[in-house]
Amino acid sequence: MSLHPCLLILFCVWLHPISCYEFHAMTPNNFLGLPEPQSTFEAAQALVLPIPFEATVSYGGGTASGPEAIIAASQQVELYDREFDREPALEFGVHTLPALDLPDDPEAAVAHIADEVANAALTGKLVVGLGGEHTVSVGVGRGLLAALGEPITVVQIDAHSDLRDEYEGSRYSHACIARRLLDDPRIEQVLQLGIRSICTEEVAYARAHPDRVRIWYAEEIHDGEWQGELIARLTGRRIFLTIDVDGLDPAIIPATGTPEPDGLTWRETLAILRTVAEAGQIVGMDCVELAPHPGQHAADFAVAKLVYKAMTYAIEHRAYP
Repeated sequence: MSLHPCLLILFCVWLHPISCYEFHAMTPNNFLGLPEPQSTFEAAQALVLPIPFEATVSYGGGTASGPEAIIAASQQVELYDREFDREPALEFGVHTLPALDLPDDPEAAVAHIADEVANAALTGKLVVGLGGEHTVSVGVGRGLLAALGEPITVVQIDAHSDLRDEYEGSRYSHACIARRLLDDPRIEQVLQLGIRSICTEEVAYARAHPDRVRIWYAEEIHDGEWQGELIARLTGRRIFLTIDVDGLDPAIIPATGTPEPDGLTWRETLAILRTVAEAGQIVGMDCVELAPHPGQHAADFAVAKLVYKAMTYAIEHRAYP
């Protein structure tokens, strides 16, 4: 008499119990836990680059552990997307690159990140950086500029404007990333959404440069007063999308170093991402400032799901509209 296959499996497990670690080890250790061939470099349309850099955080720490936590949580994200009625990741493929080994000096780290991002972007694939503190975005933006050789617009989802010229003695602080990107004239605009914490210097800088800086404060997003102008500013442009997870409300993502109340809702955030992808062409993106906390794995999962969604929007609309 032969055993039913399911009974046979249970019998084998009874003879040799499988630990939780062994079950986890069965899932490929890459973003979304994709099998081959969807996770190979050759087949993938998206490259995930872990950037575990942390040197200038000014309140809560832990962002260096962000990339690893996002990748681990992503392996629990369902690939099926109801909006698209399919499993997009299995169509476009995602390859996870090795995590960068960076120097402690922020300026040197930015230069190294820029080189690595440029090399990845020259393949024509979508580069997705996982931070790490927000300083990494300066390197991602500069790498995209080097690879594309064309101007780009930055769309920044964030609670903070990051327009200071220096902070706590560093011009490469996480509080200065938008200002450092704007140092390059090839950055056409920095468009910021969800801002609710800003200093006098930053307000003055934004007012002095209305053609290159536009801030939509959180209350404007909540009131729906953003979409028309954002579309007008983005139509036909190449876009670097940078998502600081503190742009979302702490009720959704509490595990971040500088949380601010009254943040973006999940639906507002997805509406912004959808609008950005449809209006222009996302040529690269990053997601930063997750600071994982024990017992708050819901935040890790939310960020992983957000990255997958942003990646899907970007690839669905890669050609110019």
